[in-house]
Amino acid sequence: MEILALVLQGLLGLMFLMAGFGKVSGSKMHVDGFKQWGLPQWFRVVTGVVELIAAIALIIGYWEHSWASAGALLLGVTAIGGTLTHVRVKDSFKQTFPIILVGVLSFVLFFIRLSDLSDFPGFN
Repeated sequence: MEILALVLQGLLGLMFLMAGFGKVSGSKMHVDGFKQWGLPQWFRVVTGVVELIAAIALIIGYWEHSWASAGALLLGVTAIGGTLTHVRVKDSFKQTFPIILVGVLSFVLFFIRLSDLSDFPGFN
């Protein structure tokens, strides 16, 4: 399970570094997506910052496993919000599936690292 956790941390960390940076920097794809979903552009920036924080937590998690657990939980909750947004605007399953997959992978990582969460700073 340790190898699976490390691979998931790497994949999710890189994916969300790119996605978060794209949202914060205002890439056309993300700007258009938030317009299509009827969400304000400031929420795109907030979402991007949350994704960047979670990605950085996953990277820190290579040295402190509790950070990987916290980052995975943050990404999982963000993915639930993204899934609900796609469902609300009645996007196709093809459009919704990537965020569902990312959410599932995030929660898999969270449950692998769950026992480490008690070591997160401020929890002991």
